[in-house]
Amino acid sequence: MQGRLSPRTQAALYGLMCLLLVPFVFPTWWMVTSSVKPISEIFAFPPQLWPAHADFSSYQQVFKLQPFARQYWNSAWIAAVVTLGTLGVASMAGYAFARIRFPGANALFVVVLTGLLIPSEVTIVPLFQMFRALGLVNTHWPLVLIPIFGAPCVFATFIMRQFYITLPAELEEAARVDGLGRFKIFRTIALPLARPALASVAIFTFLHSWNLYLEPIVFLSTPTLFTLPQALTQFTDAYGGPMWNIQLAAATLTALPVLLVFVVAQKQFIEGLAHTGLKG
Repeated sequence: MQGRLSPRTQAALYGLMCLLLVPFVFPTWWMVTSSVKPISEIFAFPPQLWPAHADFSSYQQVFKLQPFARQYWNSAWIAAVVTLGTLGVASMAGYAFARIRFPGANALFVVVLTGLLIPSEVTIVPLFQMFRALGLVNTHWPLVLIPIFGAPCVFATFIMRQFYITLPAELEEAARVDGLGRFKIFRTIALPLARPALASVAIFTFLHSWNLYLEPIVFLSTPTLFTLPQALTQFTDAYGGPMWNIQLAAATLTALPVLLVFVVAQKQFIEGLAHTGLKG
């Protein structure tokens, strides 16, 4: 068949791909295997790709030294609420910018997009002062509200707007002829068709919330309220040095949902970004 690669070329291509895969796979492999090694083996040179004597006690210590199960639950429910809230706000905002014509719509959308250009470090101090005035410091409210109405939601709104722009206008015209109002059109026609974009937004938002680090260390001070990225910094010995095998065991447990989401939903993520298009 014309255009078919020869076996030698295919073998060379697969070999090159395997070689390029090493820098991405090796750190994860090193993290997982080192979590069951004694500290002396972790820093052995040359590095040992497989532990000589696997010791899983570090996984038990993760839950003894910190309220890790509670911290795991904190990250899980916060990421779930942030994902649902962002989907609700971004889907409606994106539809409004894409399908509703009102004066200054494009200018307002540009203003909204500027939120992506402002680093979170710039806004963290005024946000802390605002939440302190409301009495919400050392609670999970800042970790929920800031992502839903901050830069992650702005990016999600952009993705949803780009998708809604690609929808044929004839669908809405036919729905208006049938007597449907704007919100009914959004709920029954636009939103069901936006599943690929919604899946992309959901994956992106969940991973961002799961890995959130700056806001937790600013707003939280009670260990039982910590999320996982903040909890990983607490596994230290009496002298403040890192307990490497225990930290790596905790990091392995923390990375499991991220790897699971990527493996299960990578097709939906790529499809969702492809369907957003570049129109408008």
